[in-house]
Amino acid sequence: MFQIVKKKILNPSVTLMEFDAPLIAAKVKAGQFVIFRVDEQGERVPLTVADSNPEKGTITLIFQIVGRSTKKLNALEEGDSIPDLVGPLGLPTELPEHAEKICVIGGGVGCAIAYPQAKAFYQSGLHVDVIAGFRSKEIVILEKEFQKNCDELILCTDDGSYGMKGFVTNALQERIQQGHQYDVVVAIGPIPMMKFVCELTKKYQIPTIVSLDPIMVDGTGMCGGCRVTVGGKIRYACVEGPDFDGHQVDFDELMHRNTTFREREAECRMMAIADRL
Repeated sequence: MFQIVKKKILNPSVTLMEFDAPLIAAKVKAGQFVIFRVDEQGERVPLTVADSNPEKGTITLIFQIVGRSTKKLNALEEGDSIPDLVGPLGLPTELPEHAEKICVIGGGVGCAIAYPQAKAFYQSGLHVDVIAGFRSKEIVILEKEFQKNCDELILCTDDGSYGMKGFVTNALQERIQQGHQYDVVVAIGPIPMMKFVCELTKKYQIPTIVSLDPIMVDGTGMCGGCRVTVGGKIRYACVEGPDFDGHQVDFDELMHRNTTFREREAECRMMAIADRL
């Protein structure tokens, strides 16, 4: 059993939980993920590890409350436990050789995944700028954490209620035009956001790493559910990723495949509502 030692509401739809998981905390690196089950009958849900503390033996997960399993997880409190937490899974993030100036871009709840990347790069002595985008001020997360782990933080909101008005691509375009020369961009967030970031960086020939979130079941490469097309070849995100060369990813195929269980997901949301009645 894995006990919840901390719970914090980051915004109305995003929650942070810290779990007692010493074996995972001792090995996990930026970019890797875990798979949890909230109960014995629960589905297997992958979540990237947002932070870890090997000394305390804890890992931090940040999740958006969107389906039945995340709603069940969010209903738990400090002191409660879940039966399964498997990891670390996937490959850690690796930067191109000789990369010194990095731009980490996070979109929405994807900032929870971008944060450990930025932190790892910054603490290793690299220059790190972060561009974090949200729909509005009310849903901004991890602002203070990013500020402590980057050289410059640029916040964007779609409606202009906080920071720069516009999308992360607008901010990145502006930075490039101002003369910032990035050795690599790391983009993590909604698939359309990553796609448009990659279209921009490809124009400027800036290597770009993206973290993909295809449908995933077992996390060991056996089920094939997490397959993505990269450079015209089938790759398996759970064992060969989740990071890939963004300029080689077939984002349109990825978006289409991620809608496979849309109807079933809607049914599960209705079941979650029924559970509370």
